This record gives sequence, C-alpha cells and structure tokens, in this order.
Amino acid sequence: MAKLVIPVLGVVFAILAFIYQIYMGPFLKMLGVYHTVSTFGLNYPACKKHTEIQACEKLVLHQKSGLLYLACSSLESRLHWLPATDELNTQGRTNDDYVAIYDPATSKITRVEFEHFNHPISVHGMDVVPSVHNPNELFVYMVNHRSPPAGQDAKLVGADSVIEVFKTTVGGKRLSHIKTVRDSTIITPNDVIGDADGKGFFFTNDHGSKTGFVSDRFSTPVSWNPFVRHSFVGYCHLDRGCKKASPDLTTANGIAGASNGTVYVAQSMLGKIAVFERQADDSLLLTDEITLGPALDNLGLDKDGSLIAAGFPKGLDMRKHMKNPSLRSRNRVQSLYQYRTQLILRREIQGRKGQKHIIENQSWSTQLLTPSQVFEDDGAMVSGATTVVHDSERGLLFMHGITSSHLTVCRT
Repeated sequence: MAKLVIPVLGVVFAILAFIYQIYMGPFLKMLGVYHTVSTFGLNYPACKKHTEIQACEKLVLHQKSGLLYLACSSLESRLHWLPATDELNTQGRTNDDYVAIYDPATSKITRVEFEHFNHPISVHGMDVVPSVHNPNELFVYMVNHRSPPAGQDAKLVGADSVIEVFKTTVGGKRLSHIKTVRDSTIITPNDVIGDADGKGFFFTNDHGSKTGFVSDRFSTPVSWNPFVRHSFVGYCHLDRGCKKASPDLTTANGIAGASNGTVYVAQSMLGKIAVFERQADDSLLLTDEITLGPALDNLGLDKDGSLIAAGFPKGLDMRKHMKNPSLRSRNRVQSLYQYRTQLILRREIQGRKGQKHIIENQSWSTQLLTPSQVFEDDGAMVSGATTVVHDSERGLLFMHGITSSHLTVCRT
C-alpha cells in the first residue's frame, strides 16, 4: 500500500506544482500578494497636484500643441455609476460628466461644451485624433455609459453603452456631435482608438455580458478568474457598421494604436499586453503577448515610440480605492520601447488554432524591448491612476484615475 501511496502523492504534488506555476502563481503576482511596494522614479518637488479636476479615467495628449484632453466625472458619480465594476445605481449617477483641456504652459483647465448634443453623458475611454485632411481639426471618440431606457432596471439589463463621435479644433471650447454608435457588438466598452477620417474606431469590451458574475470582476471571487476569455476588441465604421475584430481576450481594457498599424491591448487581470497587427479588412491578427505582471489599465504611446502602461502593484488596494477613493492605491508605470526594423515583404504567421496567415507588402515590423519601470508610488503622490501620458518632447508626465481626487503633473 505504501509503495502505491508514494507515487500517487508524487503525481498529486506534481499536478499542484503545475497548477501553481501556470495559474495560481501569475494570478497572485497580478494581485501583488507577495510584492513590497517601493517608491521611486518620481521627483516629488517637480510634481504638482490639481485637485480641481477629479475622476478622469482617460487622458489623451495632442502632441503638436502639448494640450492634454481629459474625460472626467465626479467622485460621487463614479461610486454609484461605473458599469465596468457593476456599479449600476442610476439614482446616484450625476449628469455632469465632461471633457476638459489642460494647458501645461499655463496650468489652465478649460471645460469643453457639447454642441448639438443634449443627452446625459457618462464618460470612460476616449481618443483624440487629428484629422487626416486638416491637422487643426480633431475627432474625439468617446465611450458613453448611458442609463438604460425608462422602465428598465440597470442592475438587471446593465448600461446602454454607446460610442460617441465628436469633432472640434485644437484648443477649441466646443465639441460638435457627429454621431452616436449603438450596436450589439458594443457590450461593455472600456476604451477606444479612432481613425483620422472621423469614421472608424476600435474599442475594447472589458467583459462579455453587461451584468452578472462574469462582469462583476471586482466584487466576486469567481469574476476575478484571469483564465476566462470573455472579452474582445470590436471595430465600427460609420458607413459599414460594427463587427468583432479580435479573438477572445481576458478582461480587455486599455487600447493603443501605433501609426504603423500595430495595436496594443491591456488584459487587466492577466497582467499582459496583447499585440495585434491591423489587417486590410480591419480585423486584428494576434502576433505577440507581453507579460508585465501587475493588473493593468490604460496604455499610451509617446512621441519616441515607448508604450506606457498604467498598472497596480497591489490589485486588492485598487479594488478598495474604487469603493472608497480616500484610501490610497499604489501605482506602477512601466515602459516598453518600441522600435521599427525592415521586414521582408512576405511572411507566414501561425494562428492560435493552427491556421496560417500570410502578411504581404509590409516594409516594417514593430518590436518591444524588455519592460522597464518608470516609477512606483505608494499612493502619496499618485493614487489609483488608471491612465498615464508621457510627453517626451516637453519632459512631462501626466497621471489621473477613474476614482482619483486629482491630476498629477510631473517634470521628468
């Protein structure tokens, strides 16, 4: 009997070790269970807090002017109405979400007025793109988590989320509405990147259902499962409609696009970034996956080609912070330098299911070096930052968060 037990125990321990290494280890790392937070990378005397602007989930830099565009709300509203975390109390939701412009040269903050748009707006992800025809004209793509139609309970049906498309001018004080895009593909939109023609955009669905255990990933242990692929990237065109553009992902969150057609998507609960190549039909071909470790949120590319990722070295702290913004949430920002090399005109890529894809007529490729940490903060200067923008040309770093009490601006 003893001779039988020993081999069985050996097999059991081997299986447990495999499960820990492949599943539990990365999951605990993502939560930051074993991580000791350090404070480095920020020169506090060179940083300034702007408390007059709060709860800004997404920041976008207009590179040429240096102006920063922010999608903001109020802390009170975020606590009651935040579909990404299943906070669906329509009664506590306010209707004063807004877009603001921050001018770092003067520290002036300007709220932008909506034009030809008389509906409530609840902002989340956003992109600001110079027009391909007129660089002084900007297209603004924005996630709007609307309340469900009258008579429907948001806790049962979820938010009536859409993507809004606006246009404005650089530094302009008005956003002129172009179109509201509502489609069955737009389920739980988190972030968006737009095309320079004002018509096409990619968006992430951070989970695959509007309500329930799968979507409530911040409140139930089941929904924290980082191995369930229930989200994806979609693509919409104002003239051609919407479609699913990517394979299934795990908690797709921030999205960033390079000018060469490379698209990066943060998979929050995996602590990984999926790398895609945009195809001629506006689908996305998965070419790489980069492991960073901690839970991730929004992504951004600076002028020098570095991919900036906002993350949380203590994921459980961020969960508490989103319930009570007065509690500090540690932040970590990592950078991956992107560089381009010449590529042969024809190559073959093996898909996940064994299918082969031929990519032709490409003259470049994008590669990322080993991730490096830009800074880590214990929450004293930067707390709960879901979005980080680096202006490498002017030496500035901007940080804010969906339940953060202030905008932080640091000189680098």
